[in-house]
Amino acid sequence: MTASRCKLAPSILSADFARLGEQVREAEQAGADRIHIDVMDGHFVPNISIGVPIVHSLRPVTRLPLEVHLMISEPDRYIEDFVRAGADSLLVHVEGHVHLHRTVQRIRHLGKKAGVVLNPATPVGMLEEILGDVDLVLVMTVNPGFGGQAFIASMVPKIRRVRELIDRGRPGVELEIDGGVDVATLPGALAAGAEVFVAGSAIFGAKEGVSAAMQALQKAALRGT
Repeated sequence: MTASRCKLAPSILSADFARLGEQVREAEQAGADRIHIDVMDGHFVPNISIGVPIVHSLRPVTRLPLEVHLMISEPDRYIEDFVRAGADSLLVHVEGHVHLHRTVQRIRHLGKKAGVVLNPATPVGMLEEILGDVDLVLVMTVNPGFGGQAFIASMVPKIRRVRELIDRGRPGVELEIDGGVDVATLPGALAAGAEVFVAGSAIFGAKEGVSAAMQALQKAALRGT
């Protein structure tokens, strides 16, 4: 990976919702590649977050792709609602998903990009039968459910293994990571093969502001090349 291929996906989970539109616009102006939207239902993960109305409200605010990460039980029930609201890509977890291939095909049939997500304890081999049907693989570098967690260092070798699998089987698939991404952890993950970085607290929680935090991450990418 090179610094020029490092893409930042600010996660609005850590944003100030009283100024959500303003902060998303600031992230866009600072060079964000997409906006990451974490949807949690309190069942699949132990937290409840945002849903379809937020996606709908953000669609006219930014020209960036809206990436919806469905950390929910029965995601099939809501895919069309998120598509109608303006989602450009939908990411679903492989864990506990009985008909993952059907879900991925449905997303792509609706004209949207489809991604699959691996939790930290989920083996890389779970990707082998679905890799040919997706646009993106997201490796969780924390256990999902809460923002502000520390990066799990043992995920770096896993990122490398996923990178090798993608390069061997379907080079066009993006490799994204989510969890604990900051100026300290981004370089190592980039060197291991990640190319898209979801960052919440490091961007929207930074004292120096969104633009300065984005610049700091972009500079950190230079250390990972």
